[in-house]
Amino acid sequence: MREAQVRALLTTPLNAPAYPLPPYRFTDREYLNITYRTDPDALRAVVPEPLRIPEPLVRFEVMRMPDVTGLGDYTECGQLVPVELDGEAGEFSLAMYVDSLPAIASGREMSAYPKKAGAPRLYVDSDTLVGTLDHGSLRVATATMGYKHAPLAAESARAELSLPTFMLKTARHYDGRPRICELVRTEISDLTVKGSWSGPARLQLFEHALAPLADLPVREVVSASHLVTDLTLGAAAVVHDYLAE
Repeated sequence: MREAQVRALLTTPLNAPAYPLPPYRFTDREYLNITYRTDPDALRAVVPEPLRIPEPLVRFEVMRMPDVTGLGDYTECGQLVPVELDGEAGEFSLAMYVDSLPAIASGREMSAYPKKAGAPRLYVDSDTLVGTLDHGSLRVATATMGYKHAPLAAESARAELSLPTFMLKTARHYDGRPRICELVRTEISDLTVKGSWSGPARLQLFEHALAPLADLPVREVVSASHLVTDLTLGAAAVVHDYLAE
């Protein structure tokens, strides 16, 4: 393989890349979102400057993605924190747990999504929408919501999903020195809301050393939504370089 070909590689292995070139289009992407109030001190300990926390809120999400161009079929779960940067409202993506290697690799390498392996599920149990997250054989989170109890305006659903997402990108040189340490911003595009509902919801988080969702404890459930959408992920752009002099 010539040097020019090596420089053009998207990812490794060189003869079997872990994922194809984005952008990725999501069809029938289904969300269970539960926004809850948490401990302010715990939140400040995990949200990096220069992001600002207007309220001590967290959005717990489980996403079922049955049709993603290039990446296939997978499920994802995570915690996002409503934040502000220079007056712009957005969300900081704290952690994401995913059951797909291509989704993990592309998210971490091509962008700054904080993805690691996990076993999330989203399904209907009789009259209840259920979202769960397991780490190995242990349950880490269980979310429940009344199934389609009340319609949610498409405008509200669109506003919930259209906020920009901020993420922290870090990488080290081979000798351990910081190589990349950036705050990046991304947002979705071509969003179609195909269904949106609200209802009563509860969220249980369980202590785990390697999946510490419970470090942001549930004090009060503020709102919940069940959404079905089509959308496209946008590219990330640097908004703050922690290594710049």
